[in-house]
Amino acid sequence: MSLRSKTLELKKRMQDALQGGGSKAIQKQTAMGKMAARERILYLLDPNSFHEYDLLVEHTARDFDMDKKTLPGDGVITGTGKIGGHPVCIYAQDFTVAGGSLGRMHAQKITKIMDHAMKLKLPIIGINDSGGARIQEGVNSLAGYGEIFYRNTQASGVIPQISVILGPCAGGAVYSPALTDFVFVVDKISKMFITGPEVIKTVLGEEISMEDLGGAKVHAETTGNAHFFANSEKECFDQIKKLVTYIPWNNAKKADTFPVKQPKTKTYNIEKVFPTDPKVPYDVRNVIKSISDNSDFFEIQEFFAPNIVIGFSRLNGQTVGCVANQPLVLAGVLDVDSSDKAARFIRFCNAFNIPLVTLVDLPGYLPGIDQEHAGVIRHGAKVLYAYSEATVPKITLILRKAYGGGYIAMCSNHLRADFVFAWPTAEIAVMGPEGAANIIFRNEIMSAENPDEIRKQKVKEYKKKFANPYVAAAYGYIDAVIDPKETRKFLIHAMEISVGKNEMRPEKKHGIPPF
Repeated sequence: MSLRSKTLELKKRMQDALQGGGSKAIQKQTAMGKMAARERILYLLDPNSFHEYDLLVEHTARDFDMDKKTLPGDGVITGTGKIGGHPVCIYAQDFTVAGGSLGRMHAQKITKIMDHAMKLKLPIIGINDSGGARIQEGVNSLAGYGEIFYRNTQASGVIPQISVILGPCAGGAVYSPALTDFVFVVDKISKMFITGPEVIKTVLGEEISMEDLGGAKVHAETTGNAHFFANSEKECFDQIKKLVTYIPWNNAKKADTFPVKQPKTKTYNIEKVFPTDPKVPYDVRNVIKSISDNSDFFEIQEFFAPNIVIGFSRLNGQTVGCVANQPLVLAGVLDVDSSDKAARFIRFCNAFNIPLVTLVDLPGYLPGIDQEHAGVIRHGAKVLYAYSEATVPKITLILRKAYGGGYIAMCSNHLRADFVFAWPTAEIAVMGPEGAANIIFRNEIMSAENPDEIRKQKVKEYKKKFANPYVAAAYGYIDAVIDPKETRKFLIHAMEISVGKNEMRPEKKHGIPPF
């Protein structure tokens, strides 16, 4: 057989494999508002950068008439490409081929590209669109999931792992995204749950739709399993393209530096976005934008536990991770969900050499029976652990209230923040003036002829004594009380002199976080 005929045979085999589940199956996929698997990859990656591998892999199942079926690529596409000129490893499950079900060779293709990612120290992006384990392959399907989960865990903190849910992701399949760094979902398309509506109805007699059980909004707002929510697949891919500009390609590198752009002070002026009345709430995101390059702030988990805000911005061209209490929601208190949200983000930033900037304005931890019984002690401790464990540069700015355990938890000097700055509006105390006065001067207030008047006097007295940054500054717990207009200058300088930070920790296998 000539070289030409062999080449023609190769092209024929490749063409057959590239058809996936066929034109009808692809049309059905499109009718559901979903892009085809290969189309998704090509949209996300730089033009002409995708190189596919294992296109000609075939399944090995023989039971239940599987020996009579051909599954092109065994229902998953794998390869490498570039985003913004940087190389990445990627895979996309193809729902048009056997519902994207995971069998032995399907899993082997995924684990192979994951191994490449680890070996080459590149981010791994997984596009999930699968009906779950391929039942006909039995334990081989379960083994495949286990191999993927193990690699997710080994890669954690070494390379960025991004999961995109663009269809069903059910049963054991959900644990791979749960082990990755960032999960993206799309409204009306993404579905994630351990047990589906039919199983729940059978076992518990409860009826619920797939959307209400595990749709995109549920995971973006209620469970916190998703980090980014989009209204379309293309919007989702654009979010990924933006995210990767803020993070490094592995844990041995730092994020790319960008040209410095001054904040848009006409829109985000500190004196305008921060109220003079200490009782008036404000949007802390506007404060972040007032000090960030070009006033850009890329928020993460925007709709989950909104009483704390996390995300990326840049200072002087350098990526920073921002953690900030949000006074607009529950006065910015820490609770079970916000503690989890903050702690996980802090650990990501620490693993990938991203300095942390913490903006503090909270009355403490949320009180209440529900919170206590939900484990606020254990969950709240995660923030303390994450900040104490972090060795990247840590810069804290106290804007207003910093009371009780909340003051300590939000990267205080005592958790080894490298720099703690405070605005003159900062209030640092064990608790709020009203509550403190009621406890300290309880007898005096109760025995007074005019208790309300005495209470007001004592609250005023307490405020003058403790509701300011100067007592903490006198003890050296705050490095500088600064003019709010000089905040950006102080933060940039702190980052510049922290660039060579090298903090030694006790030798140990690992700590035991309050999971």
